[in-house]
Amino acid sequence: MTVDTANEKPDTATGDKPEPTDNLVTTNHTLTGSDWELEYEAITGTMVINEEHLEDDTFSGHKPKAEVFVTSYIAKGGDSSRPVVFAFNGGPGSSSVWLHLGLFGPRRVLAGDVDDPQTAPYGLTDNTETLLRYADLVLIDPMTTGYTRSVVGGKPKEYHGYTRDRDLVGEVIRIWLGRHQRWLSPKFLAGESYGTTRAASLAGHLITRHGIALNGIILISAVLDFGTIRFTRGNDLPYIHFLPTYAATAAYHQGLGVAEVEERIERARRFATDTYAPALARGSRLTADERSALAGEMSELIGLDPGYIERARFRIEHRHFFAELLRDRGLDTGRLDTRFTMAPANLNNEVQETDPSHMFIFFPYTAAFNQYVRAELDFHSDLEYEILTGRVQPWSYKEFEGRAVTTTEELSAALRAQPDLRIYVGFGYYDAATPFSASEYVLDHLDVPDEVADKIVRKYYPAGHMTYVHEESRIVQSADIAAFVRGESGE
Repeated sequence: MTVDTANEKPDTATGDKPEPTDNLVTTNHTLTGSDWELEYEAITGTMVINEEHLEDDTFSGHKPKAEVFVTSYIAKGGDSSRPVVFAFNGGPGSSSVWLHLGLFGPRRVLAGDVDDPQTAPYGLTDNTETLLRYADLVLIDPMTTGYTRSVVGGKPKEYHGYTRDRDLVGEVIRIWLGRHQRWLSPKFLAGESYGTTRAASLAGHLITRHGIALNGIILISAVLDFGTIRFTRGNDLPYIHFLPTYAATAAYHQGLGVAEVEERIERARRFATDTYAPALARGSRLTADERSALAGEMSELIGLDPGYIERARFRIEHRHFFAELLRDRGLDTGRLDTRFTMAPANLNNEVQETDPSHMFIFFPYTAAFNQYVRAELDFHSDLEYEILTGRVQPWSYKEFEGRAVTTTEELSAALRAQPDLRIYVGFGYYDAATPFSASEYVLDHLDVPDEVADKIVRKYYPAGHMTYVHEESRIVQSADIAAFVRGESGE
């Protein structure tokens, strides 16, 4: 491994406030597979992002606003025909570590799975399924996540919101393309969770603001319309679209195999649209016999007691489901991944107390990245690497005052403007943070021609929100996304 430390921070011993500068380190690596070898360089560190500054409508220069932490992987021997994938996670408040060390990067964390848990101090290994074999990778940490911070004297809160967050990431992409002379490369966005909200919004923003046409968008555990997943009074969409995930979860904990889980999901889908949604619409007009029949059918699908379902007026909020499903076993189920369980402190808890799946993955990813960034990428900082932080809260959605947050208009506009733009969407059956049925509903209602909608690639995995935690799903999904980037995938 070789190291370039030319861009070191200036000495601040004089007490003068220096202009912020890029702080990037380049290291060289080799990844070896069974019959292939890949040489690549990693460029790790912070990029200073400037904004044009006006005083009294007069241009007064560029003002540094943020120092954004970026990790770039560039294969040696490539040219401008090689695709570039810009990736980020969500939260809001999440760094890119999950996609970085879970799915895309050349190294991955050894976190284990629900039936094969790993214990501290955890570990790292080569990721021979890395997307770097087929595309260069740029992992971006939004404001206040990872090592990204505002400049001295800046206001990070300015970027803790829908539009300014999107614009900052878009500016990183624009600058990166120029510095690396990759404007003529195929370009992809990849987001997970709220990162899919950001990616869908970015698709429209990059076209209209920067003239950057994308070749594809990779959406993993997507949330494109918050109205489909936020439980609010008078909104029945979340109850309808969580139900297939409840059914999958119940089937899993009943010990059923994947094929049987998928059969249960199909029955739940039909029930949700053909029986459940009309029944919720009827409300108090349901007869006693109809209520009893509805509760019985729901019980068979989602594993809760019919009396509990009927007392809840057939509307089961997800945190209640996590606490109720395995109450007789003294366990809560997970939210990010409902396969995981944990004993609650209060066995009579009304709602889930702690997400066991979050606890399972948070520790190994934290340990792995903090070791990796120093020992292998040679980037050193005493700042806290914010894996998943609440410091970005409250997150501003002022653009959506009085209505649900949605990116459907922007994504639809991008697809109409660029009909050859390809979309991949990856779903986890056991993801109760962004349930698959909710995203299916949104994709089925985009304002685009049928021939455009029909080209959206949908892939399903017997996994949770972080699909790659499940080893078989990680391998299959890696191949699916590689095929998508190479233009080989389809329905």
